[in-house]
Amino acid sequence: MLEEIKSFVTVVREGSFTQAAEVLGVSRSVLSKHVSRLEASAGVQLLNRTTRRLSLTEGGALFYQNSVRGLQTLEEAIEEVKSLNQEPRGHLRINMPMSFGILHVAPWIPEFLAKYPHVSVDMRFDDREVEMIEAGFDVSIRIMDLQESSLTARRLGPCHHVVVASPLYLNRLGCPESPSALAGQHCIASFRYQDSALEWRFEDETGQQLTVPLSATITADNSLALRQIVLGGAAIARMPTYLVANDVAEGQLIHVFPRWKTLTKSIYIVFPQRRFMPSKTRVFIDFLAQKLTDPPGWDLLLSGGEVWSGGIDLKGGGES
Repeated sequence: MLEEIKSFVTVVREGSFTQAAEVLGVSRSVLSKHVSRLEASAGVQLLNRTTRRLSLTEGGALFYQNSVRGLQTLEEAIEEVKSLNQEPRGHLRINMPMSFGILHVAPWIPEFLAKYPHVSVDMRFDDREVEMIEAGFDVSIRIMDLQESSLTARRLGPCHHVVVASPLYLNRLGCPESPSALAGQHCIASFRYQDSALEWRFEDETGQQLTVPLSATITADNSLALRQIVLGGAAIARMPTYLVANDVAEGQLIHVFPRWKTLTKSIYIVFPQRRFMPSKTRVFIDFLAQKLTDPPGWDLLLSGGEVWSGGIDLKGGGES
């Protein structure tokens, strides 16, 4: 019956039995028999035949649409099975946030390319959310809250944030005793694309929540630049742990409110919804999932080897 369905779909696409026979490499009479047998099996006429043209009946139009989808699914299933035995190859286009990509993805790319030598990569760094399908990306790494989308996402781990300042800054202005002390008294460095950039929310050990509205003295669209400013003693900032864990562990930055939880997002790798995923995309997703543990290594470092449980879930988008 599959051969008969393929014959029927080809006849409709080509608009005639003669042209379809040429495409399939069979005789016109064979195609006619295939379609007739299909009509007999379905118990309905699928094609109106005249000496001049062919046209679909109502039942034929419905059967054609379903047949096309069914054949496409079968073709994708065959390609997916074939890909299991094929070495990943091709050009992989990756979109990712600037600081996270530079610090925690780019260092793993040499290992990935050594493992899959027939894959090449094109990395684009952008802290703003991009329309990845229109831009032609195979995957996009995003730090966000997952929302309804035409894309498929795989969570790689959490992205906690902490409020940090340098010893120089705290010696000069004093360490704030609670988050509410930040309002109007301290120099705040803010990341432009971060959710709630100037309205920091906190939660203490008892579950009490606190929202602190702030005024930014320094604003930037690059968190690596903000880190340098904070290290230089010019400001206090809320920053992702993947960016400042080493600085805190080495004493270059101080975790200002260790008993208060603050912003938490999730790290996702996002890709277009499709039945058949190219092997180059599949192996990169699996590779990254193996590299990023939950809890991440930088959170373990920040907590001195113990899992750091900080972070409250705030709604909204935004990269870090």
